[in-house]
Amino acid sequence: MIIILITLIAALALICGYCFYGDWLSTRLFSLNDQSVVPSIACRDGHDFVPTPTPIVFGHHFTSIAGTGPIVGPALAIMWGWGPALFWVLLGSIFIGGMHDMAVLVVSLRNRGMTIGEIAGRLLNPRVRLLFLILLLFALWVVLAIFGWVIANVFVQFPEAILPVFLQIPIAILIGTQVHKRGRSLSGPALFALVFMYATVWLGAGCPGTTWTGGSLGAAIQEMNQFIAAWPIWLWVAILLSYCYVASVLPVWVLLQPRDFINSLQLISSLGLVVLGLLVAAVVGPNAVSSHEATPALTMFAPFLDLHPQNAPPIFPFLFVTIGCGAVSGFHCLVSSGTSSKQLRCETDARAVGYGSMLLEGFLAVLVIVAVGGGIGLGWPEEYPGLSGTPLWDALYADWKDVTGGKAIAAFVVGSGNFLESLGINATMSRAIIGVLVASFAGTTLDTATRLQRYVVQELARTLLDKVPVTVKSNRSASLVIQPLHWLTTAHGATLFAVTTAFFLAMVPAPGKSWSMETIGTGGLILWPLFGATNQLLAGLSLLVVSFYLRRRELPTWIASLPMAFMLAIPAWALIYNIDTWLSGGSLGLVAVAMVMLAVELWLIIEGILLWGRIRGLLEPPAEPTTPSKT
Repeated sequence: MIIILITLIAALALICGYCFYGDWLSTRLFSLNDQSVVPSIACRDGHDFVPTPTPIVFGHHFTSIAGTGPIVGPALAIMWGWGPALFWVLLGSIFIGGMHDMAVLVVSLRNRGMTIGEIAGRLLNPRVRLLFLILLLFALWVVLAIFGWVIANVFVQFPEAILPVFLQIPIAILIGTQVHKRGRSLSGPALFALVFMYATVWLGAGCPGTTWTGGSLGAAIQEMNQFIAAWPIWLWVAILLSYCYVASVLPVWVLLQPRDFINSLQLISSLGLVVLGLLVAAVVGPNAVSSHEATPALTMFAPFLDLHPQNAPPIFPFLFVTIGCGAVSGFHCLVSSGTSSKQLRCETDARAVGYGSMLLEGFLAVLVIVAVGGGIGLGWPEEYPGLSGTPLWDALYADWKDVTGGKAIAAFVVGSGNFLESLGINATMSRAIIGVLVASFAGTTLDTATRLQRYVVQELARTLLDKVPVTVKSNRSASLVIQPLHWLTTAHGATLFAVTTAFFLAMVPAPGKSWSMETIGTGGLILWPLFGATNQLLAGLSLLVVSFYLRRRELPTWIASLPMAFMLAIPAWALIYNIDTWLSGGSLGLVAVAMVMLAVELWLIIEGILLWGRIRGLLEPPAEPTTPSKT
C-alpha cells in the first residue's frame, strides 16, 4: 500500500501548492488582471501572436515542457533512493519550478511577449542580453541534436509507437483547421481526436486481440514497424528535423497548437490509466498482470536511500541536476516566454498554464518514480526472464553507467505497462500506449524547441546586424546593399540555420565511436553531459531576471532571489566536479565549454550585483511596439 500512499500524498501536496501558493503568486505578488491587454491581442499577426483558448495553450505548454526530461531524470535519480527523488520533485515543482515558469510567463506577458533573452536586456543591460542569447542558442542546439536520437531510440525499442506518432500530424492539421478557420467548438473535435488517436495506437500495435482476416493486417503492420525501426539513426534525425522545419515556419494554429493539444489529451488520459492500473495492482494484486506469473505483492522495490550507487556521482549536487524537468528546468523559461506568452488570451490564465503545467509535470515525475521503483518489479520477461521484485530491480539498477540513456526510458515504459496490464489491457497494447506517450512528449518538445531556436537566432541576428559591415555595390543605374546577416532575421532563414546546425552536430559519432552508418546521428551525445548543468543554469539566470523585475517594482524579491541563488550554485558545483573528471578522462573539449559556461555565469552574476543597488523602484523604459513577425 506504500505506493498508493506515495501517489496520494504527492497529488495532495501538488493540489495544495496550486490552490495556496499558486493563488498567492497570481493575486498578491503579480496581481494578475483579466482586463489587461495581452501580447496575443496587442501584437496579433495570425502567425506567432494568436489569441487561443486556454485548454489549447495549456496543452501546448504542458507537452512542450514535459519531454523525456521528467521521465529520464527521475528514472535515473532513483538510484540514490526514491525518497530523495520524491522530495526534490515535490519541493522543486511547488516552490521553485512552478514559480519560475509562471513568473517568466507573466514578465513576458507584460513585455509584449518578448523572450527571456530580450527581457534580460531591458531589465539589466544589453551585455546581459547578448550573453543570455548565446547561452540559449547553445542549450537549444544540444536539445535539437539529442532529441532526434532519443525519439529514434524509442522507435527502435518500441516500434509500435511509430505509426500513431506520425498519424497525429494529419489529425492535428484537421483539428486546427476546424477550430481556427471554421470557428467550430473545441469539444467535438477534441473527443474525435482522442478516440481516433487511441485507435491509431491499437493499429500501430498490430491490432492486438483481434482474429479477423486471420491476423494478416496485424502481422503486416508489425512487419512494417520492424522495417521502419531498422532505419539508421541519422535518417530518423533528418526526417524529424525536416518535420520540425515545417512545423516551425507554419502559423502556430496549423500544427503546433492542435498537435500539442490533442497530444495533451492522450497523454493526460494515459497517465490517468497508469494511476488506475497502479491502484488495481496494489489493491487487487499483481496476479492480474498477464505477462508473467507468481509476481510478488506490489511495493517499492527500490531503496528509500542509497548514497553510494555503483559508478554514480555524489548525490549533492547531482540529484538536482539529474532531475531537472519534473522539479525545475531552465528550458521552461524558453517555452513560457517564447511561445505561450504569445498565445494567452487573458493574463489570469498564466496561473493555470505556467504554474499548473509545472505541477502536472511534477506528478508525471512522481508516476515515473513509482513505475520504475515498484511497477518494474512486476516483471520484465524479455530482458530479465525469471526475475521479479527486488532481485529484478537490483539487476536493472546495478550500475549507473548501464542505466543512463535509453534503458531508463525503457524501465518507465515497462513498469507503467505492467500497471496497465493489471486493468486487463493486452501486454502489447500496454507497451504501445506508454511508448506513444514517451515519443509524443519528445516530439512536441522537439518541434517547440525548433521554433524557440528560430526566435533566438532571429534576435541574435538583429543584435549583430548593426555590427557587421554593409557592402554596397553600385553601377550606373542602381546600388545594391548587401547585409550578410539579413537572411537570419527571417523565419525561414533562422529555422534553416537551426535545423542545419543541429543536423551537422548530430552527424558526428558519439564519443568513443568510429565513423559508420550505425554511429552517425548520435553526435548530440558529445555535448549531452553539459546539458543538465546548462539547463539548471538557465533556470537560475531566469530567476535573476525575475528578481530584477520584482525589485524595480519594489515587490518582495526573496520569492525569486533565494531559489535563484540555489539554482546558480548547483550547476556551478556540478560543472566544477565534472571538469576534474573530464580532465582525467582527456575530454578537453567538454572542459573548455564548461569553463566558458562558468565564466559566463560569473560575468552575469557580477553584472547583476553591480546593478542591484541602483535600480530599486526604478522602472525600465516602456517597451517599444512590437512589429508583427514575418515569415
